[in-house]
Amino acid sequence: MPNIQSARKELRKAKKRAALNKLRRDTYKNLLKTAVVSKSADAVKAAQKALDKAAKNGVIKKNTAARKLSRLMKKLNKTKK
Repeated sequence: MPNIQSARKELRKAKKRAALNKLRRDTYKNLLKTAVVSKSADAVKAAQKALDKAAKNGVIKKNTAARKLSRLMKKLNKTKK
């Protein structure tokens, strides 16, 4: 446990950030799974939005979001043919 006031505050901030990052990560993962299962345009759009937000906020890297979206679209296009 930190003794210095600024270190205590940083610990509080880190916990809040970690919780928010976990929420964003869980959200995009769930939406990706939903999009794969349902194969609807709305689900894909929601997954894309969540991935972009996670990348924008630094939860995942930009290229990781692009790769996940690319693989999602590849799966969906494969099932449509």
